[in-house]
Amino acid sequence: MKYKLLVLDVDGTLLNKEKEISPRTLSTLLKIQQMGVRIVLASGRPTFGIRPIALKLELDKNDGFILSYNGGQIISMQKEELLFEKRINPEMLAYLEKKATESGFDVFTYHQDKIYTNNPFNEYITREAHINRMGVLSFEHLAPHIDFAPCKFMIAGKREDHLIKLEEHWRKRLNGVLDVFRSEPYFLEVVPNFIDKANTLGVLLEKLSVKPEEVMAIGDGVCDFSMIQLAGLGIAMGNAQDSVKACADIVTTSNDEDGVALAVENNILAEIHPSEIPLDELNARARHALMGNLGIQYTYASDKRIEATMPVDERTRQPFGILHGGATLALAETVAGLGSMILCNPDEFVVGMQVSGNHISSAHEGDTVRAVGTIIHKGRSSHIWNVDVFTSTDKLVSSVRVVNSILKKR
Repeated sequence: MKYKLLVLDVDGTLLNKEKEISPRTLSTLLKIQQMGVRIVLASGRPTFGIRPIALKLELDKNDGFILSYNGGQIISMQKEELLFEKRINPEMLAYLEKKATESGFDVFTYHQDKIYTNNPFNEYITREAHINRMGVLSFEHLAPHIDFAPCKFMIAGKREDHLIKLEEHWRKRLNGVLDVFRSEPYFLEVVPNFIDKANTLGVLLEKLSVKPEEVMAIGDGVCDFSMIQLAGLGIAMGNAQDSVKACADIVTTSNDEDGVALAVENNILAEIHPSEIPLDELNARARHALMGNLGIQYTYASDKRIEATMPVDERTRQPFGILHGGATLALAETVAGLGSMILCNPDEFVVGMQVSGNHISSAHEGDTVRAVGTIIHKGRSSHIWNVDVFTSTDKLVSSVRVVNSILKKR
């Protein structure tokens, strides 16, 4: 497949103005993962604030990743493993806090599920805690109470002109030690040297043996500039700043107009052909789902026929050692489901509607049955599949009819 990795900014990109993933975007992102594309959520948010979004997208089941703190950490969701991190020396915090407060700003940082700050009433800090569902710990002088190395240190305030002056001062004063940038008109971020989304994404690509040209990245802010340029296909949201749009290959619609879904449908789903579907990856990623629990494995996929196998063992047999009819129906639905996903247009998704089976003969424990699904009706609103299930000696066990409803994304 042309693109193996989809990298998404979160706020202003994946999420709409209500801080939600739209149904169309969710459906599209679940579908491309089923087709073998892995997703990386690359955000300035702390890891704790991104995790619920990653779980909703099922990144834990599809070998996805979190790239948090604008590149401070990489987390493997499937393995629950920290793959990379870089932190600030805590000895620097007293200086940073002193200089920031002298300039009239409040400061904060993140640790696990808490925000540490010197002003819990700052509107921007309060909003940050709410968005990330984090508690707040307040100290009049923050630095002495930080007994950990933070991934980033934040300065917050309304006076953008003063924030710009502080940014310019620190760019010179901290050059080679820490990096400084404004992520919002009211936020100045201090991060370890060389940390940004592109540099950390480069670390992940090396670990995964993925080339930049196999990456599609979508974002809206200045923090996304570098990763959009790194990716083989860099896409700016319709609500992105003009400077971000200027560096992108393509501009999609806004985050309130399903911009991510539209970009993925046009540039990934529209380009997928049955022969390119990585069956080995689909089988591996399904091992924790019903399909994996029953031992079902896809073996062939085209736009007219899907095949899969399933063992007759303690997971799929009845107490007397005969293949369970319910397992047979699950096998048939699995086959027809993949077939309909292949046939769907990029702006459509599949919902199982009806399954009925005729069980003709038995299969016994120790055998492996084979399901062959063929499309017998491809309508605008429904697909009908016939799925025949055979023993290893080609004896017909069941003939199953599966009806899938085809719905338009909204």
